[in-house]
Amino acid sequence: MNRLIDNKGFYGEFGGSWVPEMLYPNIEQLASSYEAILESTSFKDRFNSLLKDYAGRPTPLFLAESLSGALGAKIYLKREDLCHTGSHKLNNVIGQALVAMEMNKREVIAETGAGQHGVATATVCALLDLPCRVFMGEKDVQRQQPNVLRMKMLGAEVVPVSSGSRTLKDATNEAIRYWINHPEVYYLIGSTIGPHPYPDLVARLQSVISAEMKIQLMEKKGRPDPDIIVACVGGGSNAAGTFYHYIADEKVKLVGAEAAGEGVGSGKTAATIATGSAGIIHGCRTLMMQDGGGQILEAHSVSAGLDYPGIGPLHSYLHRTGRARYLAVTDKEAVEAAHLLTRLEGIIPALESAHAIAALHKLQFRESDIIVVNLSGRGDKDMDTYIESMQKRHQ
Repeated sequence: MNRLIDNKGFYGEFGGSWVPEMLYPNIEQLASSYEAILESTSFKDRFNSLLKDYAGRPTPLFLAESLSGALGAKIYLKREDLCHTGSHKLNNVIGQALVAMEMNKREVIAETGAGQHGVATATVCALLDLPCRVFMGEKDVQRQQPNVLRMKMLGAEVVPVSSGSRTLKDATNEAIRYWINHPEVYYLIGSTIGPHPYPDLVARLQSVISAEMKIQLMEKKGRPDPDIIVACVGGGSNAAGTFYHYIADEKVKLVGAEAAGEGVGSGKTAATIATGSAGIIHGCRTLMMQDGGGQILEAHSVSAGLDYPGIGPLHSYLHRTGRARYLAVTDKEAVEAAHLLTRLEGIIPALESAHAIAALHKLQFRESDIIVVNLSGRGDKDMDTYIESMQKRHQ
């Protein structure tokens, strides 16, 4: 795939590096070294070995026959929920942890929303014997207790964040503050957000998803390219990895599903593409939810992993150029889609992934179309929400 970013880390008007002066040395060190590390034989060998023998890749590409029959197309699920730790997050974490070690960084910090990135980071840090500190909003700590307990069992220090809306945005703020005061640590960002080179670094590490899809589709259908690809979008890492090797192929339609919360016009939403405008958030210029004075608005989603008032600059660029289409999915639609997939295929998806399943109902397609939905994570962590929804159904 042709590189979309320029040498300053911009996707068109989006991206770049907008950080406090004290962080410039950290960012410049990473920006000047990451590409050489990623291209080195030693990194590739260790990364690919861990993806195969530790993460369990390649993840299956599963033909969801009952869902296909119900919706009228050939729908395949890319089963990132079967990756070790239960989501796509491990792909990026393994890669960045190896980059950190190549840079002689011996302590890792991370932010997390739904807890999947935190769990993945704690897991790899346990494997590689790296001290790990994970910042997590208090609201997310309360609603994602299983993942909090997993992180602690793995040896990570979980730091609850009580400022602001007490969600992912605020966890990221606190992680950046800590990094400013402790420049010797490696900040392992979980999505395609943040200052350059993070959006590109994370997208390239997650591109293993679309690389596998090409091989698997060729084996199953005799062609490497589907007609439509659908993935949920918060910061945007799983969608970036799923789109990556198809961005240059205009025949493949790219669809992102963002969290509309209680509705795009409700004031309780996380639909950045639908409601946002260009601004600076967490070190990059991208689309974000903000008021007339440029103050970041509080996001809302039933899904902690999509509860973020911005989106990665790659997705802002794909939206602005028209290369990808982004659909807003409400909390109710996502929960209903989760129940549908569970009943039809025996697969309980993460609430994040359920947004991608729900987006299928908003698309027009032919029976012959091949659609790949990235099932980015499993639903264990969201069982309380699903149980509550089932109880309401029976009241």
